[in-house]
Amino acid sequence: MIKTIHLLVFLAFTATLVAQDDDVISIKSLLNEMIDRDAIARFPQTNFRLKQESSYNRASKTPQDTVGWFINKDYNNKETDHNFVRTEEKNGQKEWVLMNHVGPGAVVRTWMPFLSPDKPNTDIQIKIYLDGNTEPVLEGNMLGLLDGTGEIPFPLAHQSLRSAVSFFPIPYAKSCKITTSEMPFFYQFTYRAYDDYTPIKTFTKEDFNSAIPFTKKVGELLLAPENAVKGNEISLKTKLRSTKEKSIELPEGNAAIREISLKLTEYKNPEVMRSVILKIEFDGEQTVWTPIGDFFGSGIGLNPFQGWYRTVSEDGTMTCRWVMPYQKIGKISVVNLGKKSINIDLKATIGAWKWDDQSMYFNAAWKGQYPVATRPFSDWNYITLKGRGVYVGDALTVMNPVKKWWGEGDEKIWVDNEYFPSIFGTGTEDYYGYSWGGKSTDFYEHPFHAQTKSNVYNKLNRKQTKGKNTSGYSTETRTRALDVMPFSSSLKLDMEIWSWTDCEMGYGVGVYWYGDKQTTSNRVPDEKEALNIPPLPEGFPNN
Repeated sequence: MIKTIHLLVFLAFTATLVAQDDDVISIKSLLNEMIDRDAIARFPQTNFRLKQESSYNRASKTPQDTVGWFINKDYNNKETDHNFVRTEEKNGQKEWVLMNHVGPGAVVRTWMPFLSPDKPNTDIQIKIYLDGNTEPVLEGNMLGLLDGTGEIPFPLAHQSLRSAVSFFPIPYAKSCKITTSEMPFFYQFTYRAYDDYTPIKTFTKEDFNSAIPFTKKVGELLLAPENAVKGNEISLKTKLRSTKEKSIELPEGNAAIREISLKLTEYKNPEVMRSVILKIEFDGEQTVWTPIGDFFGSGIGLNPFQGWYRTVSEDGTMTCRWVMPYQKIGKISVVNLGKKSINIDLKATIGAWKWDDQSMYFNAAWKGQYPVATRPFSDWNYITLKGRGVYVGDALTVMNPVKKWWGEGDEKIWVDNEYFPSIFGTGTEDYYGYSWGGKSTDFYEHPFHAQTKSNVYNKLNRKQTKGKNTSGYSTETRTRALDVMPFSSSLKLDMEIWSWTDCEMGYGVGVYWYGDKQTTSNRVPDEKEALNIPPLPEGFPNN
C-alpha cells in the first residue's frame, strides 16, 4: 500500500526544491504545481494559453461549413492524408512533424492510441526536439515512451484503455518539435504557450534523471490523494424530505473549503444521484448547482473510482478535494428533488486562505438534455463563460439507446473570442483519455481521468457483454492540473454529437471552473431536466 504523504510537509519540501530557480519554470516547478491544490484556485501569475496539436481533420474550417465542420476523418492512414504539420527528411530518413511550436512552452499532456484495438505495440519511433537542437532530447517507441512502461514512470504516464497517455511536463525555452518515423495515426499534444521571454529551463535528460526521486514522490501522492491539510470540520446529518433543502453555514471570514464528503443511505438507488442537488454559495453568490452524481464524477448510480480531486467509495461516501476559497461567508446546501425522503451525512473541512487579487471562486454547473438527436450532426455546448477564470474539468454521462459507438464527436474549445478553437480534438473518448471507444467499454481510473461507468447489456442473451455493443449508460470524467485552461475574457467548450446511428441519446454534463465574482456562465439550475432521467434501452435490467 502506498504511504500517504502529508501534503503540507511535502509542499514545503517541494517549495525548497524549486526556490533555487526563483520564478524559472522547470520540470520540478511544474511537477510541484501539479499537486499544489491551492495553485489551481488562483489565476496564473505567469501567463499562458493552453493549446493543442492533434490529427483533427483539416477540412474543418468553420461552423458555417456544416459538411466540413463535422467531417470525421481525423487520422492518417494513407499518403493523401495530411492531418499533421508537414514531413521533412533528416539523414535520408523521412519524419512526420506532429507539433512545431515556436516560443516558450511546456508539453503537459500527450495522447496516442493503439494502431488497432488489439495491438498495444508498434515499431513507430517518436522524437522530441527542443530549442532548435538537431538531436532529440527524448526518443523511443511511440507508445512505450508515453505509457508508463518506459522512462516516464506511472502514473505520470500510463496505459489507458487502448491508449498511451502522459502528463509528465516537458518545458522548453524556445521551441518544441515532435516527429514520428512513420505516418502518424491519431494523436494529441497539449501544451502551454507562454508569453515571449518567460523564463523557462528547458527539459534535459540530466534534469529528468535528477528529478526521478521527486517524480516518484509526486506519483505516490497522486495515487493516495487523501487531503492532509488541517482545518475545522463542520457537519450535517439529517433526514431530508421530498422537495426540501437543508444547509450548513461556513465559518465567517477569510477561509476555504478544503474537502467535502457526502453520503446518502439511499445511494443504491441510481436516481438519487441525479435528483439530489448540491448547492454552494460564497459571499452572497451561488456558484455551485449540480446533481451529486455529476459533481462527484459518479454519473447516474454509485460508480466507485479514485481520482486526484474526487473519490467515490463503495460504501456510498463521495469526496471532493477542490479548494474553494471565500472572503466573508459561505453556505453548503443539499436539495432533494426526488419523491422520497433521504438521509444525508455531509461533512466539510474548512481551512485557512489568504485572499488576494489572483484568488478565484470555485464554480460547478450542470446541463442535461433528453432526447438529443444525432442527426443532423451538431455541437452540444458544455459551457460558455464570460470574464476571467480557469476551466478545470467535467464529467459526462450519456445514454446510448443502440449498440453502435456514440462518441466520434470532437471537443472544440475557443478561448478569449478566438476565430478558430485553440483545442480541436479527435473524439470524445480521446478527450477523456482512452481510445477505440467501440471496444473500450471497461471501467478504468487514473488521478486525472476515468470511465467510471459503462453499462453495456445485450437484451438477447441478457448478460453483460463486451465487444462493440456500447448501449446503455456511460460516464467519462476528466479533471485538469497542468492542462487547466485560463481565459481572460471568455471560454466556450462544445462537444460534437457524432454517433454512427441516427437515434435519440441522453446527455448530462457537470462542469467545473474557477472565476472572478463577475465571471458569468450560460448554465442555470434546471430542476425539470435533472428529473428527466433518460430511460435505458428496452431489455436492460435496472442498475
